[in-house]
Amino acid sequence: MKRLWLLFSQTCTVLLAAYFVVATLKPQWIGHGTNARSAISLFESPAPAAGEIPPGSLRAAAQKASSAVVSINTSKAVAKNPNANDPWFRFFYGDQGDEPQGGLGSGVIVSPEGYILTNNHVIEEADEIQVFFNDGRKAAAKVIGTDPDSDLAVLKVEMDRLPTIVLGNSDSLQVGDQVLAIGNPFGVGQTVTSGIVSALGRNQLGINTFENFIQTDAAINPGNSGGALVDTNGNLLGINTAIYSRSGGSMGIGFAIPVATAKQVLEDIVKDGKVTRGWIGVEPNDLSAELAETFDVKTNVGVIITGVLQNGPAAQAGIRPGDVIVSIAGKPVQDVTQLLSIVSSLKPGTEAAFVVQRKDETLKLKLTPGVRPKPKAQPR
Repeated sequence: MKRLWLLFSQTCTVLLAAYFVVATLKPQWIGHGTNARSAISLFESPAPAAGEIPPGSLRAAAQKASSAVVSINTSKAVAKNPNANDPWFRFFYGDQGDEPQGGLGSGVIVSPEGYILTNNHVIEEADEIQVFFNDGRKAAAKVIGTDPDSDLAVLKVEMDRLPTIVLGNSDSLQVGDQVLAIGNPFGVGQTVTSGIVSALGRNQLGINTFENFIQTDAAINPGNSGGALVDTNGNLLGINTAIYSRSGGSMGIGFAIPVATAKQVLEDIVKDGKVTRGWIGVEPNDLSAELAETFDVKTNVGVIITGVLQNGPAAQAGIRPGDVIVSIAGKPVQDVTQLLSIVSSLKPGTEAAFVVQRKDETLKLKLTPGVRPKPKAQPR
């Protein structure tokens, strides 16, 4: 009996040792691995159908507009210092490099004929302009015309099969509308950012002569200038132009020129090579209580005229210092910026109706605007 019990205990010991070894080294042989894996529950979403867009995604707008947004590289030859060959000059200042200066920006293809809208400051004084397309192609561009007053320029490239952007309606924009900014910030490559319309009609910023900016919080950085501001359908609403920044980077305050203004500039430049604006020859000022008292004005609405150019269009129509312009061509005038914008949109040589308040008398005058003189070049 002792021998049987000894044999049984030895057999159990060997079997337990074997079980321990197998459970440690090959647990799948006894099903431990299967049980461990089956204890984890995972939930995976089904694969989206081909072409399906997730709810809330702006993918369609970005894809529609991105192909028509280009990167612009410019180069400008550096003026050589006349003393560069003087040994003493080189001793104190070293060798002056003569490599061309480069610039980066963006642009928007607005027609299959190869016309591209961008900012004037992107291509200003450039000797060579290269346009890089979203499909990998590149081409040299020539300047068709510029408009420093609105900071817009029109380029043209000679290429076929060009994608073009669809022009939207910037006049229907409201604060809170979603927008996308597309461009080439810092030269990293095409980038899309999103935001909303923060404000409309921003002016008196000291950026351009004629200002009527769309303000947005979509991230805009150096290199985005000349790029597209589009709506959720991918239609062009504006040309990104400037940012407010203390650091040089985006702080959520960017400005774009409305597409309504850009379209007018584009059509004038393509047709005439320049932008022709109306001009009436007056010195306007916002109506203040002091000016109203000085000129004995009986209204608090409009823009007061403090100076009139002799023999200018306004003088010939009978406008005098102290008159308050209340409306032009049926459009109410509230400040100097609005006056300049409306007058500049008038067609030179075509008579327009002006409503003027002179003390306590309301006058209706017919005024034929002239051509706005070319502004003197200002150092940038």
